Amino acid sequence: MNASTEALPVVVIGAGPAGLAAAAHLTERGIEPLVLEAGPAAGSAVRDWGHVRLFSTWSEVVDPAAEKLLAPTGWTVPDGATYPSGADWSEQYLQPLADVLGDKVRYGATVTGVSRLGRDRIVDADREQQPFTISILNADGTEQRITARAVIDASGTWSTPSPIGGDGLPALGEKAAADRISYRIPDLKDPAVRARYAGKRTAVIGSGASAFTALAYLADLSKEESGTHAVWILRRGISGSTFGGGTADQLPARGALGLAAKAAVDDGYADAVAGFRTSAIEKTADQLVLVAEDGRGLDPVDEVIVLTGLRPDLSFLNELRLGLDERLQAPVELAPLIDPNQHSCGTVYPHGVGELSHPEKDVYLVGMKSYGRAPTFLAMTGYEQVRSIAAALAGDREAAERVELTLPETGVCGGAGLFDKPEAAEETGGGCCAAPATLTVSVGAPAPSGGC
Repeated sequence: MNASTEALPVVVIGAGPAGLAAAAHLTERGIEPLVLEAGPAAGSAVRDWGHVRLFSTWSEVVDPAAEKLLAPTGWTVPDGATYPSGADWSEQYLQPLADVLGDKVRYGATVTGVSRLGRDRIVDADREQQPFTISILNADGTEQRITARAVIDASGTWSTPSPIGGDGLPALGEKAAADRISYRIPDLKDPAVRARYAGKRTAVIGSGASAFTALAYLADLSKEESGTHAVWILRRGISGSTFGGGTADQLPARGALGLAAKAAVDDGYADAVAGFRTSAIEKTADQLVLVAEDGRGLDPVDEVIVLTGLRPDLSFLNELRLGLDERLQAPVELAPLIDPNQHSCGTVYPHGVGELSHPEKDVYLVGMKSYGRAPTFLAMTGYEQVRSIAAALAGDREAAERVELTLPETGVCGGAGLFDKPEAAEETGGGCCAAPATLTVSVGAPAPSGGC
């Protein structure tokens, strides 16, 4: 890279937690960042789930370099032992941080393509000597090209939720039933949303923290609105890890989510359907019937909430040479550490530039996007990622390779994919950290052994 390229900014895609932390670390290193945010404000995606409370405390979701930038403004960290909502996080931390960064953050700037200047992905000649070129669609409809010395993609995965189908494809009839399907945790404090689910029978499809939260919300609604009931659809069976680590989780609020979901079932506010992989949705006169791959159909429901994970949008990176795992769509060096077939979140050790590098030099996927389709990403993981990358871009390899973070254990040590095999689940007890959970499966065939 020549001197003129070195003078260019590092483009950061996305003004969410990881993107703004990257800008803070770059600034601390004397490197000029330019953050491109598609939305109208900092943390636009976080604001979409502003009604949901994080299972990490304030002390775990504020980046150290960002705090240093904010300190001269009189900003202080909210009570470190309390749990912010998404709205709190955006309004009390992300937006103030973006405001401090000032014109280093641009809103209404959607990145539509990234490449090397004058080089498509085929061309080798002088490739690494060329700056990156970024194509932008502005909010007013105008197009623009800018150049950068490096690119950090922190755009996340929020905009691309996974569909209903157990095979990763939309179920037959999923699009036709779109008016009855949501891919987000419902905000039941919103009168219109509350009316949508009150007194209704709702299927919740998914097995992670988001599904736990939705089940807990619907259980609370059931206590106030008669006729409200949830049907929890799990693709796999029931095991000790189905509800997470519970009291063994080193993030207590995360463990509590699983316990709340278990209580919703135990108390009769939700039924659990295990071993059900949806392949089709059939519309009746005014309800929906979910049909499994084996032809089983469930009793009709009024609404469906799909919380089957998220996936990265890689379309605007097509001209870059990325090294991505064929299953997770995560960087190849990182993928084995986060593969849900083998690991829980707590088994992932902190990682940085070494695991996040690609064949295309100086381009990085960070934050949620770095995990591809793997679940359970923690903000503190993203902060460590961007600290390491900023150090590498500054030429400080020692700092880039140094681990400065200890992640909390989930209390679940088994990998989710393991539990597709009954004999493997028996050998592990369904997870080496979690106590077995009891659950009545009220609909469908007997549940196979293992996790959801």
